[in-house]
Amino acid sequence: MSRDVWNGAGRRIHLQEVGMRDGLQNEAAFVPTGEKIALVDALTQAGFGRIEVTAFVSPAAVPALRDAEIVMREIARREGTLYGALVPNVRGAERAIDARADELNLVMSASETHNLCNLRMTRQQSVAALSEVIAFARPGGTGINVSLSCSFGCPMEGDVAAGEVLDLAACFIDQGVQGITLCDTTGMAHPRQVAPLVAAFRQRWPGTLLTLHFHNTRGMGLANVLAAIDAGADHFDTAFGGLGGCPYAPGASGNVCTEEVVHALELMGYDTGIELAGVLAAAARLPALIGHETPSQIVKAGRRLDLHPPPPGFEALRERVAARSR
Repeated sequence: MSRDVWNGAGRRIHLQEVGMRDGLQNEAAFVPTGEKIALVDALTQAGFGRIEVTAFVSPAAVPALRDAEIVMREIARREGTLYGALVPNVRGAERAIDARADELNLVMSASETHNLCNLRMTRQQSVAALSEVIAFARPGGTGINVSLSCSFGCPMEGDVAAGEVLDLAACFIDQGVQGITLCDTTGMAHPRQVAPLVAAFRQRWPGTLLTLHFHNTRGMGLANVLAAIDAGADHFDTAFGGLGGCPYAPGASGNVCTEEVVHALELMGYDTGIELAGVLAAAARLPALIGHETPSQIVKAGRRLDLHPPPPGFEALRERVAARSR
């Protein structure tokens, strides 16, 4: 990692908030629809340029997001913010477009085993299914992003070859999608792996929006963000509160935490355009809604310069120490 990564010098880093979808879909508790709308509105006010609001999937499969249409239609939209949604198929795309989603996020895995377990399809079948969605949505002008799960490793296969990841990306870039997200779905990425894959992607497709989606399963989330920045990346998925996870990674923690990433990058001189206080306020509301604490260390410990008063008896201690020195 070069020294330049430690000095952001005002360089803009773009964060997409994905906690409303990738986080809440994993929660057993159903967050009331009105609370979801209020959270999205709070994240909008905090300054995000992209928010993944929900997923248009079967309510039986993901009951936590069964109110997708209502949430997407009733959020308070801000000019300049893109509101996206995950869709699994053409029917999901129809629902999302009807509810005014600005962007569709399509997902498949770079690992054959993970794709079979997660989507019940081979990778070849997934490419064909997602190509149908692209053909349906592109003529209407809706933005399309494809997320490749397990781009940095599969918990059942191990390492996934970089060439396989790039070949899959090519399948969709050749069809005209606007963006590709490389996902560390189960937190297997490490900086020496991240940097060359990001550099190879940026060199091959400089005009395609590249987003990195890291999980903090093994505590390397922020290190991987910095390695990706050093290799030329400037778009990242993050989740407020550190929400998220994967059913095929036992013990896995969530996505890299929005407030932790914003806090760290701002201290290093990067410009995220995010109001940290607004994200912290939204994240602080989560435990009461989901029924448990979140992984966010910034919510628990505060920002670096959130100072605390000295302990009781401090003034008397100061006087005693001063008296001994007279």
